[in-house]
Amino acid sequence: MYCLTCVVNEDQQELASAIGYGNNMGGCVEEPCGSNVKFVFYFDNKDSAENAAKSFTEILSAESAIEFVENQDWNAKWKESMEPAQIAAGVWVSPKWLEPPQNELAAWIKIEPKMAFGTGHHETTSLMVELMLDLDITGKTVLDMGCGTGILAIFAAMKNAGSVTAIDIDEWAYRNAAENCERNNIGNIEILQGDSSLLNGRGFDVVFANINRNILLTDAAKFAKCLPIGGILQISGFYESDFTDIETEMKRNGLKPLKKLLKKNWMAVVFRKE
Repeated sequence: MYCLTCVVNEDQQELASAIGYGNNMGGCVEEPCGSNVKFVFYFDNKDSAENAAKSFTEILSAESAIEFVENQDWNAKWKESMEPAQIAAGVWVSPKWLEPPQNELAAWIKIEPKMAFGTGHHETTSLMVELMLDLDITGKTVLDMGCGTGILAIFAAMKNAGSVTAIDIDEWAYRNAAENCERNNIGNIEILQGDSSLLNGRGFDVVFANINRNILLTDAAKFAKCLPIGGILQISGFYESDFTDIETEMKRNGLKPLKKLLKKNWMAVVFRKE
């Protein structure tokens, strides 16, 4: 895996993310760097990383650095810096050796992300979980598309979903989601490795997809097809500025927006199939 690091100013933040998404990044970490923002992008191949670096130079006039990282490097770095994360009211995510405050705990999702990106600290994860708090999925068939570490799938099971399917194209995510299900003693989650072609012929009452703008637009029709009338699609992984394009494509496929949440320019939206 290749790691690309770049520092940009706040005005360039959205464009920097778009460059990463446009070059098929596998994950992204953002952190403050003085008055600027430091991006660390992860790519499966060197060509994608080099194309992104070229875009940073040509479009943003920003320097970047690429290095090859072993899979276990992310795990070690994460363990050193990890703290329990309260991602929504009473819902905490942390490894089993970092116990959340008991007086604030309603649900504890135990994870160890390894190379799967989903520690619970990103805004999109907290937005998705916050929306899930008000969603009744008891007895429902649920899909977590692009599951990463499996946080949303595990929380759906904790909320008494009838059955849960978790899908990710990345092998590390597939393995890690399975391990995290075991850590949380969850037995009703089917974990699959692959892309949206796995949805052919399958149906779900509720679909969660915290992915990115491009994939959401590409797979909107497939998500809609596997939902019944009245079925719910809840998505995140895109900026507020992307919503117009997202909404247009979802409406084209019979999906009506019901509720939106926003955090630091990131957005999550609940749609219902009409």
